[in-house]
Amino acid sequence: MQFSLSSKAVVRCASPLLLLAAFSCPARATAQATDEDHIVSSQALQLQVVNSAATRQKNIDTLTNMLTTQVAQKAMHDAKVDPVQVRNAIPTLSDEELANLAGRVTKAQSDFSAGILGIGFLTLIILIVILIIVVAAVH
Repeated sequence: MQFSLSSKAVVRCASPLLLLAAFSCPARATAQATDEDHIVSSQALQLQVVNSAATRQKNIDTLTNMLTTQVAQKAMHDAKVDPVQVRNAIPTLSDEELANLAGRVTKAQSDFSAGILGIGFLTLIILIVILIIVVAAVH
């Protein structure tokens, strides 16, 4: 007796075994995956989120505190800008916009304290910051 197997018959017989092996291997590999397999651990991601939230809140506080100063209150009154609208618009700014404006306010306040800026320039900077907040909130 002579047996002759065609390539189709070999594929037909071997296919179920190959499929069974293929479906059983990934399940074991997935079950063994741990945090060590990831590029960034979940603790590092959580720390980054916490730091980002703290930085954002610090920038919001910086801008809010600037708006409560007498110079800012007078500037908003003179420009006929609603202080409540400006305060409500601050949290709607992006992280980048908040960081940029908070940096400008901090620099202007330190320059004013050092005597580099006069009250007129400080008022102008505050007005510019207020207008940026309002325009950014509208768009």
